[in-house]
Amino acid sequence: MEKSFEKAKTMLSREIAGEIVMSDNPGKVLQKWRSIFKISQRELAEVLKIKPSVISDYESGRRKSPGVKMIKKIVDALMEIDKRKGGTIIREYSSIFPEEKISDAILSIKEFEEPISIEEFAKKINGEIVANPELKHRFIYGYTVVDSIKAIIELSPNELVKLYGLTTERAVVFTNISHGRSPFIAIKVTSLKPGVVVLHNIYKMDNIGKRIAEVEKIPVIISKIEDVDTLIRILNSLP
Repeated sequence: MEKSFEKAKTMLSREIAGEIVMSDNPGKVLQKWRSIFKISQRELAEVLKIKPSVISDYESGRRKSPGVKMIKKIVDALMEIDKRKGGTIIREYSSIFPEEKISDAILSIKEFEEPISIEEFAKKINGEIVANPELKHRFIYGYTVVDSIKAIIELSPNELVKLYGLTTERAVVFTNISHGRSPFIAIKVTSLKPGVVVLHNIYKMDNIGKRIAEVEKIPVIISKIEDVDTLIRILNSLP
């Protein structure tokens, strides 16, 4: 288990560092990952032995992009803090990105370079928020596109958890549905709450599904894009 943890830690460190280095807006990427790890600017600054204002300046773009050495220190600090807290995010990475694809039920998965509000996300996918619209200003950090029927039939409850990617603060897009009830049954089974659920190409949301969404405080979008490949192409184009 420890070997798997260290391997996941190394892989995740490389992914974060690479994303920061390659980004046109490294401060936003840094802010995104700090948010995913649920680490405050002050907490990160204490480990780095710098002032919190330095982290704030990097994230806002007021300070020049951190160099490679500083990026390594920041990433190492994120890993160190997470490890102190039990390694939750690192362990999630280990289970979410196994060496083998868990199922053809997952059609596409991505972590965003920059967070996007649910309201803006809905506009990008030609969608309408049909449940909990008051939560439209929440931010999401990625998406997973799922073939609903395959997911329900093929995946165990433990495997369903892997649909969420690195963070539950994401959109889970369910395709191949008729009424929109089964996705919310899957959500009840996993006891996890995605940042937003997208129901692809249905006319109206199922009443039971809507009731579950309202109780669980999960915003729901119905995307009016007819073709799945077109939807995925649009999602892939998001930064």
